[in-house]
Amino acid sequence: MRRSPHLLALIGLGLSGALTLSAAPAAARPTPTVPGIVVVDGMTQPVFSLADAIEERVYVETTVDTDDDGRPDRVAIDISRPRETATEGFKVPVIFEHSPYRKDVWYDVPYPSVLVDELPQNGIDHRGNRRTSDPAVQRAAAKANLPGTLDDYYVPRGYAVVLGQSIGTGDSDGCPTSGDQAETLGTKAVIDWLNGRAQGYDAAGTPVTADWTTGAVGMTGVSYNGTLPNQVAATGVPGLRTIVPVAAISSWYDYYRANGLVVAPGTYQGEDTDVLAGFTAGQTRAEGRCAAAIAELTNRQDRITGDYSAFWRDRDHLDARKVRASVLVVHGLNDWNVKTEHFAGWWDELTRHRVPRRIWLHQGGHGGPGNTASVTLPDGRTWTWKQTENRWFDHWLWQVPNGIMDEPTAVVQREDSTYTTYANWPDPGSREVALRLAATDATPGVLTTGKPPRKQVEQRFVDEGRTIHPDTLIAAPDATSPHRLAYLSPTLDQQVRISGRPQVRLRLAIDNKPGANLTAYLVDYGPPGSDAAPTVVTRGWMDPQNRHSASRTDPLRQGKLYDLRWTLEPKDHVFPAGHRIGLVVFSTDQEYTLLPLGGTRLRVAPQHSELRLPVVGGRTALGF
Repeated sequence: MRRSPHLLALIGLGLSGALTLSAAPAAARPTPTVPGIVVVDGMTQPVFSLADAIEERVYVETTVDTDDDGRPDRVAIDISRPRETATEGFKVPVIFEHSPYRKDVWYDVPYPSVLVDELPQNGIDHRGNRRTSDPAVQRAAAKANLPGTLDDYYVPRGYAVVLGQSIGTGDSDGCPTSGDQAETLGTKAVIDWLNGRAQGYDAAGTPVTADWTTGAVGMTGVSYNGTLPNQVAATGVPGLRTIVPVAAISSWYDYYRANGLVVAPGTYQGEDTDVLAGFTAGQTRAEGRCAAAIAELTNRQDRITGDYSAFWRDRDHLDARKVRASVLVVHGLNDWNVKTEHFAGWWDELTRHRVPRRIWLHQGGHGGPGNTASVTLPDGRTWTWKQTENRWFDHWLWQVPNGIMDEPTAVVQREDSTYTTYANWPDPGSREVALRLAATDATPGVLTTGKPPRKQVEQRFVDEGRTIHPDTLIAAPDATSPHRLAYLSPTLDQQVRISGRPQVRLRLAIDNKPGANLTAYLVDYGPPGSDAAPTVVTRGWMDPQNRHSASRTDPLRQGKLYDLRWTLEPKDHVFPAGHRIGLVVFSTDQEYTLLPLGGTRLRVAPQHSELRLPVVGGRTALGF
């Protein structure tokens, strides 16, 4: 970190190292006579004038040439920084959000068919399923120019805010590459420029340097904007001190695939890397100079086998060995767009490599917890989410000793909307408990931890998921259905919390086809006869032909029973007392998987199958 002559004074540190808190109330917004931040209760206060902020556009030269024009691509960034960085020599850290959604996205980008009988063998067909509007992306997209939300909040607190346009999008050069190393390097170049290691230019081509910054950078963003911080942190780039990824992808394979199966992000059936690239490039670029690059994505992503390959390895950012930045992970426990394995897999890697980290999980879907969401710590202090983010950046970028790293590691929102703190995630008290599947006839079976019945039957169902919605398949769990199997626990005598990854093992045969989709839902049901709507706790999918590896398709013998194991999406959930735990097994998931013609016949041997749950307190807490 490059230290300015003012740095120690600016963060309120005397020679003794003791923190001097300003006595001025935050609402007064005092203007310091010597430029510097004001810290109250461990948090920077808005004392700089946003109206007087300096705004500028810079084009940063990258090390990649994604449009093959023989010149390094340049990415456009917009900067807002306190006026004092020019008038008083005040050097500030940077909060950086990079995005492919700044401008000119293609809302009518064509989607491929998800009907298997209509798919050509190269998977390039683009029929129907057009996204005519995308409110989720519209909400996630940052404003095209400053001032925006980040600079409104952080520039008055003594930060510069940089909003970048990802390579191949908006005003940046190149072609979009949907999560690969070129995109990562295009983002990394901005941090290199902020630290004097890359070239930047104004609109006239005049070189520009970032002599106004300390070089300390924090990245944040939601969805794709939060994914880019994960990608860049994995490079170990010097100067990136912290990231706050919200609803962020960590492995693009896990975004578009699951255990060898082509699986869509929630509500966007048919989307894949090529569709996303076309959307972010905009129609003119996608159908013009980037058409060949996007066609290459189509050819290599493989919507036929769904296998993990070198294409996906280049988009896997789960290796945390090089990570130097601290990480505040934020994710919705009900996010079915960027599914929960993205935060959980990244969290596991960060833990394995002892990266400084904290996690905040909420009950919402795709997005953040909301700025006013609040948690009360064990010491009685209450902080909103926005204050927590503010204090995090203060600690890691301004080095304010506010004790945030001494607070509980995990914040989790419970089902009643209150937030609770835990020592870690998954809960350190969770223990894997095996629930055996059992059935003595064709009616719904049971989940038991005891000795299953000696005489059991094989159970059969027929895939009609192309025409039957999963909400119908999980309804009426006590009734027999020809299109799914259901297994239910006894009514719970006490509440049961799971924290971690549920797993399923099925002994299953496909009787009349060479392959099939396979889907499992973990469901929270009310007591028998209850009118309460079932709650989907989590889901998971697999291709039985990828039973040995996501990287390899192994044909099945029709009619042969195979042991199939897969993990459902990670979850933290409390089943209330009086409810039942349910496992529902079916084939095609109309909302997520490709849709083959119906009629596939599947058979399960429940006596050789089980559901494993990460129960806090173990089998004793399960109560049966």
